Amino acid sequence: MDETIRTLRSVRYFLPDAVPREEVERIVDAARWTGSARNRQPWRFVAVTDAGVRAELSRLGNFALHLASAPLVLVLLSQDNGFADTEFDMGRVAQSLCLAAHDRGLGTCLTTFHPDDNVQRAANLLAAPPGWLPRHAVAAGYPDPNRHAAPTAIPRGRLPVTDLLTWV
Repeated sequence: MDETIRTLRSVRYFLPDAVPREEVERIVDAARWTGSARNRQPWRFVAVTDAGVRAELSRLGNFALHLASAPLVLVLLSQDNGFADTEFDMGRVAQSLCLAAHDRGLGTCLTTFHPDDNVQRAANLLAAPPGWLPRHAVAAGYPDPNRHAAPTAIPRGRLPVTDLLTWV
C-alpha cells in the first residue's frame, strides 16, 4: 500500500479506451469500505461515459476541462445533510477511489465543481436525487503514455516527516 500511495499522481491525459464496467464496479466496491462519521456513508456515485455529458461537466469549474477527454468520470454525490464532517468523508472516499483505480492501472484526477451555480448545473445534468449534491468528480482512464502534463509539485519533493510530525 505504501508504494500505491507514493506513486499516485493526477492524470489529465487518457487513452480513448473505455474502462470496463466490471472495473468501475470493483473500484466503487473498494471505495465503499471507506470509513465515515457515524457510518453515514454520505456518498453516492454516478459513472459518466457519455461524451456529451462529460463535455458539459468539463465546463463547470476552472479546473474541470480534462473531464471532457476522460473516458470515465465518476461524479461523487454528497448528502446535503448539514453535517460539518460530510466534506471530510467525501475527501476520504475520493482518495479511496483514486487509490483503488491506481492499483488497477488507471489514472485519475480529482475535480471540484464550483461555484454553487455549477453544482446546481451538474445536479440538473445528472438528474441527481433531491438532497444529493455533485460537488466533486474523478476523471479516470488509462493514462496516455505519449502525453505528458506540465511538471507537478512532486519534483520539488515532500516535506520530511520530521517537519510534519510533532510528538507531545
